[in-house]
Amino acid sequence: MKTVLVSAVALIDVDGRVLLAQRPEGKSMAGLWEFPGGKVETGETPEVALIRELQEELGIDTWQSCLAPLTFASHSYDDFHLIMPLFVCRKWNGIPTPREGQVLKWVRANQLRDYPMPAADIPLIPILRDWI
Repeated sequence: MKTVLVSAVALIDVDGRVLLAQRPEGKSMAGLWEFPGGKVETGETPEVALIRELQEELGIDTWQSCLAPLTFASHSYDDFHLIMPLFVCRKWNGIPTPREGQVLKWVRANQLRDYPMPAADIPLIPILRDWI
């Protein structure tokens, strides 16, 4: 089984809300909500990949010094195994704007379970909620 490394972030605004992105139609797991991020490409660190993905997907800039590693997910889907470090970020430049057809929503930590998420993301919720 192929292992896929994906880097994700919990962007936390000044009100303590977390940004979720809804996967657009046409992508696998369309309609599910997830933490922004994406696949780590060859030669990239998880942090570098996340900075690139945030620029591409949301039009915001951040820095490695603003990405704090919190936890990670390890989950087997039918056709691949996902390893996903989750970082926390409270500082960035720009306003998160959907650039890839996704819907964005700022959500209170205690409401994260109200949004259907991919199986790998679900165990991250209580860790993030307790941390916030």
